[in-house]
Amino acid sequence: MIESLRVPIVAAPMAGGPSTPELVVAVSAAGGLGQLAAGYLGVDAVAAQIAATRAATTAPFGVNLFTPGPVAEPATYATYLAELGARFPLGTPKHDTDAWAEKLDLLVADPVAVVSTTFGCPTAVEVDRLHAVGTQVWVTVTSPAEALIALDAGADVLIAQGAEAGGHRASFLDDPAEDPIDPPGLLTLLQLLAVVTERPLVAAGGIATGAGVAAVLAAGAAAAQIGTALLRCPEAGTNPVHRGAIGSAEPTMLTRAFTGRRARGVRNRFLVEHSAAAPAAYPEIHYATAPLRAEGKAAGNSDDVNLWAGQAHSLSTEQSAGELITELAADAKNALRKALSE
Repeated sequence: MIESLRVPIVAAPMAGGPSTPELVVAVSAAGGLGQLAAGYLGVDAVAAQIAATRAATTAPFGVNLFTPGPVAEPATYATYLAELGARFPLGTPKHDTDAWAEKLDLLVADPVAVVSTTFGCPTAVEVDRLHAVGTQVWVTVTSPAEALIALDAGADVLIAQGAEAGGHRASFLDDPAEDPIDPPGLLTLLQLLAVVTERPLVAAGGIATGAGVAAVLAAGAAAAQIGTALLRCPEAGTNPVHRGAIGSAEPTMLTRAFTGRRARGVRNRFLVEHSAAAPAAYPEIHYATAPLRAEGKAAGNSDDVNLWAGQAHSLSTEQSAGELITELAADAKNALRKALSE
């Protein structure tokens, strides 16, 4: 599958609105691989997006699923939510599986070229179900240990997520004890994974230019995955507050403040004031802060919105997705030629 792409670029699945059928179609038309983000959507909504994408293109595309995680004990987040509740509108914390089983059933009944996963690894039985209908399984990993689990389950491709990446860390376990430890950057992770597998690697994290694409290809990746670079494209469903923050000079930081899971976003007041106290409790905190984030978006208040973005977000542009993919591919070729000629 990945070897058949005209352009070795994959669109990251960005849940919560940015990933749309229009974005997937534009990326695929340019020769890359688009991915729909099934996270946070109901099964019917996922089916509708698949149908809309198929109606607009015959090119292959992928669908990303969130792997369910453990339930957080209420005692771990009670104090944090009590403090937030004194200042902000909050919802009810809850745990769910993001309809994992139901979405898997949908994708077995209505197969797509690729199913990718985030936050964990499907079981070998689940991977076999997808393989049986002709679907490749791509698992997002952040360490060699996670890679070995994914390989053992039968993953066809590993998406290597470096620390530079925007949005949620895809780590199988979100352990607060790991917070003081720097997660590996993308180039380091690619080198580490090349030792444990010869299966294709898709590189994700901080890739915003053709030179960045060239760098990960030279480091052994079969393709580059871009997400933040697409957030300002007209085909993306990025909300206006988020769109306005991308491309600024403001740095990013890792936080659990909005969702209870470590994620990278553009620094704002909420992140600065609440990251230190935020517990590991996803998706419980995600649901609790939903009204706060919705109110911030409605009011145009970027301080109360999760502005997920990678470290290179200041390099993003407003050009169309197709133009961006074409430009990145051409610039990558030029960068590789230049590197080899000197």
